[in-house]
Amino acid sequence: MKVSKEEILHIANLSDLYLEEKEIDSYILHLQDILNFANIVNNAPVEGLDITVGSNEAKNVFRKDEIKLFEDNKGLLQNAPDKEQNMFKIPKVIN
Repeated sequence: MKVSKEEILHIANLSDLYLEEKEIDSYILHLQDILNFANIVNNAPVEGLDITVGSNEAKNVFRKDEIKLFEDNKGLLQNAPDKEQNMFKIPKVIN
C-alpha cells in the first residue's frame, strides 16, 4: 500500500505529533512496511483451520477486589516530589 506525505502529516496532526521534514520519509517507509505486513496477514490462507480464540483456555480469571490498608503512608510519600492532603500530587495531563 502506498502512503502519501499528506496522509502521514494528517496522521501526525491527529496524534498531536510534530514531525520534522527529514523524518517524514522514514515514517512513510515504516507505515508502508506495517500496512504491507497487515495485508500479508489478511491474505493468509485459513481454509480448513480450526477456529481458535486464544491459546489459553482460561476465561474470566480475576482476582477478588479487596481493600487493603497500607501501614506506612509516610514512608510511601517521603520521596514524592509533591504531595497534597496525604496523597501524591501530579501535574495536569489533559490539555
